Amino acid sequence: MHFNFMLEYYIRRVQVNHDGLKLNGTHQLLVYADDVNILDESIDIVRENTEVWLVGSKEIGLEVNADKTKYMVTFPDKNEGRIQSINTDNSSFERVEEFKHLGTTLKNQNFIQEDIKSRLKLENACYHSVQNILSPSLLSKNIKIKIHRSIILPVVLYGCETWSLILREKRRLRVFENRVLRGIFGRKRDEVTGEWRKLHNEEVNVLYSSPNIIPVIKSRRMKWAGQVPRNGGEVHAGFW
Repeated sequence: MHFNFMLEYYIRRVQVNHDGLKLNGTHQLLVYADDVNILDESIDIVRENTEVWLVGSKEIGLEVNADKTKYMVTFPDKNEGRIQSINTDNSSFERVEEFKHLGTTLKNQNFIQEDIKSRLKLENACYHSVQNILSPSLLSKNIKIKIHRSIILPVVLYGCETWSLILREKRRLRVFENRVLRGIFGRKRDEVTGEWRKLHNEEVNVLYSSPNIIPVIKSRRMKWAGQVPRNGGEVHAGFW
């Protein structure tokens, strides 16, 4: 609790007394727990505010871990601004092209493909962790669908409010969702051959009887966008 009070006190001091990028009138120094993000259109201002943060944090007994601290530049042209590190009086911070923050992979070109790939890997691990529970003989289909919606699906949908999906990514998401649902519903005996076979996509959709993952993502994006006018045009969301 004492840590939170001290950090909040110093954050307010930094944001009031120093320049920085403003979105809707708000200085973009973003903090979650002990993760601090300093944003600006100018590397010089980022360096200046970083130096202020380093000095001020020591005044209240905190220390920045230089090894874990990175910086990233986003440009329309990836060959621009090839400064390899930000140097302060006593520290040097490495430049990276991507990093993971709060479970989301951020890239310097704002591509979401890697983030979606990462979310699908995590969902795959989550699915395999509960696969034994989802075996056909243990639970009813309704309970297994609830497990899918409450445990598996939220893993891949984390941060989806900021995704701008292209057709390839939509197909990738649908293929994975159908694979999970086939595991839930099991196989079907073919009426002609009498052999057991995998369910077709249309059959999976009928059995699931709920919107697939793509409309769910669109709905979440619309809900998030609706928060902006309700907040008077100001975005108070965190850093994804």
